[in-house]
Amino acid sequence: MWLLCPYYAPFPCDQNVSGMFSFLKKSSPEAPDEKVGTGWVARLKSGLARTGGQLTGLFASGGKIDDDLYEELETILITADVGMDATSALLADLRYYVREHRLSEAAELREALAHCLLKLLKPLAQPLQADAHKPFVIMMCGVNGAGKTTSIGKLAKYLQTQGLSVLLAAGDTFRAAAREQLMTWGERNNVTVIAQQSGDAAAVIFDAVQSAQARRIDVVLADTAGRLTTQAHLMEEIKKVKRVIAKVLPDAPHEVLLVLDANTGQNALSQVKAFDQALGVTGLILTKLDGTAKGGVIAAIARAHPIPVRFIGVGEGLDDLRPFVAEDFVAALLGFDE
Repeated sequence: MWLLCPYYAPFPCDQNVSGMFSFLKKSSPEAPDEKVGTGWVARLKSGLARTGGQLTGLFASGGKIDDDLYEELETILITADVGMDATSALLADLRYYVREHRLSEAAELREALAHCLLKLLKPLAQPLQADAHKPFVIMMCGVNGAGKTTSIGKLAKYLQTQGLSVLLAAGDTFRAAAREQLMTWGERNNVTVIAQQSGDAAAVIFDAVQSAQARRIDVVLADTAGRLTTQAHLMEEIKKVKRVIAKVLPDAPHEVLLVLDANTGQNALSQVKAFDQALGVTGLILTKLDGTAKGGVIAAIARAHPIPVRFIGVGEGLDDLRPFVAEDFVAALLGFDE
C-alpha cells in the first residue's frame, strides 16, 4: 500500500601575499531572512572551538617560529582529525611558505596556515547545481546515525529557498521510525513524501521518481537505509536502488550525496572510500559541526578523497545546513573574526 503525505605531494602555496586575507571578507550564502555575513561564521567558529582554541593559543604564544612550534602544531592538527598524510602535506607547505616570506613570529604562522589550508580546501567547495535536469534526482546515503534523514529535511528547505520544488522519497524501509521522521520533515517544509508501509526501498524511490515526472517536480530527494560499510549484502542492496532509479530515468541519479558525521574522525575516510566504490559518490554533506567535532577531517578528505563537500551542518534548525564555503571554514577554524 502506497502512502502519500500531502504535506507536502604536497601542493605549493601561492607566494603572492597581496590580498591574502581578502577571503575572510567573503561570507557564505545566508537564509533569505538573514543579512549576508551575519552569524554564520560565528556559529561555525563556536562549533569548531575545540580545535580553534588550541590553534589560537599556539599562535598567541608570542614565541618564534621554530621546530618546537611546528611539533606542537603537528600534534594539534593530528588530534583535530586532519590525519597524518594531510598534516605532513600542510606542514611541508607551511615551512615552504615561511621560508619564502621570511616569517619569524608565531603570530605570523596563523595567517600562513590559513593561506595553505585554503589552498587545500577550496577545490572541495563546489556548490550543488540541482537545476541541470528535471526532475533532478539526489540519492542520499550514509551509515546509521550520520544524520541522513535530518539532512534531507534541511536540504529540502534550502532547495526551496532556491526556488525549486521538492519531493521526498522515504526509501529507508529498514529503520522503524525513518518513514515517520521523513514525513515530519515533509510537513515542516510543506512538501510531498512518497512512502510505503513496508516493502522494497527501490520500489519506493522508483514510484517517487515517476510521481515527480508526472507532477513536474524539480528535485527528488531519495532517502536510503543507513548501513555499515563492512556489510557487503547491504551495500549490494543500495547498488540495486541506484540501478532501479536509472531504469525509470536513464541518467539518474544525478547526484549521490554521502552524509558524514564530523565526529567520526578518520573513520569518515573509510566511509567515503566504501560508498564511492559502491555508488560513485558525487558530493558530501558533513554534519554535526556544532560543538564537539574537531573539524580537521575535511582536510583529510581533501588530501585522500577530494570529493566536493556540498554542504555542512552546524545545528538542528531548518536553516542549519549551508553550502560549504572554504573561506568561511578556514576563518572559523583559525578563529578569525567575521
